[in-house]
Amino acid sequence: MMPWYENSFGEDYLLVYKHRNQREADRFVQRVMDWLQLPAGSRVLDLCCGAGRHALALADAGYRVTGADLSPVLLRKAKEADAAGCVRWVETDMRALPEDGTFTEGFDAVVNLFTSFGYFETDGEQLNVLKQIRKALIPAGRFVIDVLNAGYTRDHLVPFSSREADGAVISESRSIQQGFVVKDIVIEEPGSERRSYRERVKLYSPEAMESLLKSAGLRLDAMRGSYDGEAYDERRSPRMILLGEREP
Repeated sequence: MMPWYENSFGEDYLLVYKHRNQREADRFVQRVMDWLQLPAGSRVLDLCCGAGRHALALADAGYRVTGADLSPVLLRKAKEADAAGCVRWVETDMRALPEDGTFTEGFDAVVNLFTSFGYFETDGEQLNVLKQIRKALIPAGRFVIDVLNAGYTRDHLVPFSSREADGAVISESRSIQQGFVVKDIVIEEPGSERRSYRERVKLYSPEAMESLLKSAGLRLDAMRGSYDGEAYDERRSPRMILLGEREP
């Protein structure tokens, strides 16, 4: 069976997450810039860049940005939005970044945003992603990793919701299974066959994430609990945003 992440990031993903707009991305990137404290012209890798919202905002802020993603559909959308060619777009698996030299100690910072970590079956695979981040960073390079906060997600999970978008009905069922938060998405629209997708992301405690980071040669310096930059609280924070740097 095809892994969920090879099937779920196509045209319908753009429909399901249409409410996530560029203005929202611009606001969050301003916060990311405050955290990174990098001068204009710094090299930033947006790992799992999707359709490019954050990568484009980072480029607009004066950084030299590379956007990397596995989905050719989302990368095509990103390139369409980047008419001026401000960002370098690369199709790649985050577990095995290109060996072309630019991904080896090539970046002052790596950002991994909007729950783009925890996609794989084993902790070893997740650890390998973090090792790839370390490999991409210059010594003492900075990182931002934005994931769901496990405690909050367990306490506030909405089992089912349904909404309309562009004439389609989007139904989303959510559950927690074996430490993963699972979202099953069904899209129904007149004149079309019913379409279904799954998203499945591992939930990690702060302690488990810090242990993985340490094993990858990354140091955790701080955590934030929301896109507004609020202090992290294990029960009240919707996000777990990890800030740190590469160890020597």
